[in-house]
Amino acid sequence: MNLSQILMESFRSLAANRLRTGLTMLGIIIGIASVVLMLSVGDAVRTFIDKELAVLGSNQLIVQPGTPTDGGARRRTNEAPTLTQADAVALNTLPSLRGAAPTIQGFFQILYGDDNSSSVVLGVTPTMFNLRNWKVEQGVPLSEEDVRSANRVIVIGSKIAADYYYLRDPLGQVLRVDGRPFTVIGVMGGSGRTLDGTDLGELLVVPITAIPVRMARPGTVHYITAQAVNDGLMADAQADVTELLRDRHRITGDKKDDFQVTNLASIAQTGEAIGAGLSIGLGVVGAISLIVGGIGIMNIMLVSVSERVREIGIRMAIGAKPQHVLIQFLSEAVVTCIVGGLIGVAIAALGAWGVNSTGKFEMALGVSHILTAVLFSTAVGLFFGYYPARRASRLLPIECLRQD
Repeated sequence: MNLSQILMESFRSLAANRLRTGLTMLGIIIGIASVVLMLSVGDAVRTFIDKELAVLGSNQLIVQPGTPTDGGARRRTNEAPTLTQADAVALNTLPSLRGAAPTIQGFFQILYGDDNSSSVVLGVTPTMFNLRNWKVEQGVPLSEEDVRSANRVIVIGSKIAADYYYLRDPLGQVLRVDGRPFTVIGVMGGSGRTLDGTDLGELLVVPITAIPVRMARPGTVHYITAQAVNDGLMADAQADVTELLRDRHRITGDKKDDFQVTNLASIAQTGEAIGAGLSIGLGVVGAISLIVGGIGIMNIMLVSVSERVREIGIRMAIGAKPQHVLIQFLSEAVVTCIVGGLIGVAIAALGAWGVNSTGKFEMALGVSHILTAVLFSTAVGLFFGYYPARRASRLLPIECLRQD
């Protein structure tokens, strides 16, 4: 028997018991759909993390006031921040850093004509635009002159521009931040989120000297963003920042730092580990479904062998060899699994499309996912179909023909 004959016989045998074949495939369909979806979820999580970190910029270090253990408590109790704009200026002298930019942020009422909303406003220096890869699509970014003169100018996100200035040029328009007029000089493009979770399209950026926030101490800031020269200098840059700030803040010996330096690369690695762990954990659930489906296939194949004993005897009596019977039954198990696997891939693709249609998450089924599904399906069919097929091939023709 050649391959085409074997496949034709397999499809004919499976089609003779459609309901039983469909129920047998169900476990494989669920298992393959689960495995493929979980692989896609893991890839999507890693892609999402990479995309979000790309918005923040590469090789980033975030310096915040407070110790690693009580920094949150410090901010909640409104203790005066320990970082200053002078600290940021000093950090810019470090050879391991590409630059450092201080930030003051506040939550204000934003007024434009009769429209008003409440938004987070960031007070920054021009260096921040380079460190965070903020691209100004219209107009110009903030300048050093804007910071020196405390000019009331503002750069807004694309969503703010679309909401407030639909079909109008936003440049030169006036927004009131906490009642103070600011002139729009630029509109940023891109998407993603800032460190505090604000959507980049809703971002409002003003010169750090013009933001209407009263700090507990003059010259202090909420945090400083720094960027290492390259990936290889991240550890050196973090150590240099820590050493310089300890010296500037007169922290000696075993005294705790009054600041904390966070490496965004470590956050990315943690996210990668979470994504991989999620894929493995949920993939195990899918694998269990596959095993259950495989056991179901073995059970049904054993029943099929018992029902077709006389057919096996006739085949052997007219010249079929034991290996022909083995291949025939084994091919039925493999075909069942592969067809079930392809249906599972189709269901997984439908699920991914449903998730993507929400616009909040992006999943994609790669060629590797489909190949993995087909290989898993084939392996399950071979493993769980071998015993029933081997049992059928060992039947004696004379004993088979005696069966009713």
